[in-house]
Amino acid sequence: MAPPRDPDEHLRVDHLKADLTGRSLRGGAVTAIAQFVKLGAQVGAVALLARLLPPTAFGLIAMVAALFALLELFKDLGLTAATIQRPEISHREVSTLFWMNVGFGLAIFVVLYLAAPLVARFYHQPELTDVTRVLGAGFLVSGFTAQHVAILRRQMRFGVVSCAEVGAELLGLAVAVATALSGGGYWALVAQRLTAIGALFLAAWVLSPWRPGRPTREAGIGKLIGFGGNFTAFNVVNLVARSLDQVLIGWYWGAVTLGLYERAYKLLMAPINNINAPLAAVVMPTLSRLADEPERYRRGYLMTLEKLCMVTMPGAALLVATADWIVALVFGPGWHDAAPILAFLGIAALFQPAANTTGWLFLSQNRTREMLRWGLIGAAITAVAVVGGLPFGATGVAASFAVSGLCLRMPILFWSVGRRGPVTTSDLYRAVLPSALAAIVVLAAVGGLRRLPALADIGPALGLAGAAALTAALTLLCFLVVPASRRALREFRRLPGLMLGTGARA
Repeated sequence: MAPPRDPDEHLRVDHLKADLTGRSLRGGAVTAIAQFVKLGAQVGAVALLARLLPPTAFGLIAMVAALFALLELFKDLGLTAATIQRPEISHREVSTLFWMNVGFGLAIFVVLYLAAPLVARFYHQPELTDVTRVLGAGFLVSGFTAQHVAILRRQMRFGVVSCAEVGAELLGLAVAVATALSGGGYWALVAQRLTAIGALFLAAWVLSPWRPGRPTREAGIGKLIGFGGNFTAFNVVNLVARSLDQVLIGWYWGAVTLGLYERAYKLLMAPINNINAPLAAVVMPTLSRLADEPERYRRGYLMTLEKLCMVTMPGAALLVATADWIVALVFGPGWHDAAPILAFLGIAALFQPAANTTGWLFLSQNRTREMLRWGLIGAAITAVAVVGGLPFGATGVAASFAVSGLCLRMPILFWSVGRRGPVTTSDLYRAVLPSALAAIVVLAAVGGLRRLPALADIGPALGLAGAAALTAALTLLCFLVVPASRRALREFRRLPGLMLGTGARA
């Protein structure tokens, strides 16, 4: 008779260090390919749905999206981050966390079902009662999914997780397009979310062999909840601040204006999320495994940050300079009022990917209490900026949010995270500076050329193609001039190995 299986076997990570480089290389490659596919599908779906549905449909869903994103944090309560980050965790502890996630998901569904009429009354949109109740069912399903996905990430099965998430996303997009084509209106966006949630649930249970046991009162649960509690509190504060713009625009200006703002914001965040989210899924477990090796930790994080900025900052500058062309190509006629909104949000995109990576430092160093303190400061700055810009419409909100972020939130964040740990504040600025200079050059050159009378009547497609080519050439030239960036270009293809301290060093 076969011996009983060890219930902790799917949670151990000691065997990962033997092939840490290989796992990161393979997982990073698969993740990059999967996210490229996902980004293409998202942009295509955004373009198609914008032609099938009016701005009001997007505005209606955006009204409840902020509430749902907030409740998603309470359903998780940071417990998945605790599962990923902890060096040692038992089957009994994860089982307890699993049932806590399920319980929170059920509680949120009940609360949403009962509170749906109040949500509809707040926005003066009766349709939101049914929308809120139907979307609330997703919390019942996602509560059963969270710990399985966390265990896959803990085991550094990045490619598997990425493929599951991208597959779920693609299926949701396909259902949304089909529903919109059949005349489903805003219900197409509801179907998209529920389909993606259900598909990820099925994939996670198939791909992860771990199965929960009964919940218990383990001694280590308190520490896990403490870690997750601080992390969740930060995410709640951060999300409330980030969602305040859409909530207030919907309340003050209505569904049409919110629809324009939400589509511009969605278009901006699609590439950022498709870079930051999978990168975090790879980097966070790796930094957690390297927490006891400060120099390798510092080198790995800074090389990742440097190369992330080399990709995102010039691209954000291109977006700012050509926002009207991008809106015309992606959204089509009737959406031109979204162009100035997208341009100002593009300023935020200059620094947002770099700012997002600081969360990896807080979490992998177990500094969630400091992370929460920073979150409160950043949220206060964001709230003041949004309220100050609200009387000037969605464009005013976007401008105020972007400028306050560049001048206040990012400097304070860099100071806060760099006070302790292997990575200092000066390290952060040195990593970002070359890409920031390249972005300024791109913005000045493309913006200046667009003012020439001879180019006034150029079409969006041809103009954007030319601007993109110019951006690539100027960016490469800038990086070749700066010695540190020249080295980074040579290292680009060896990033995973360098991050782990096993590649060739400059």
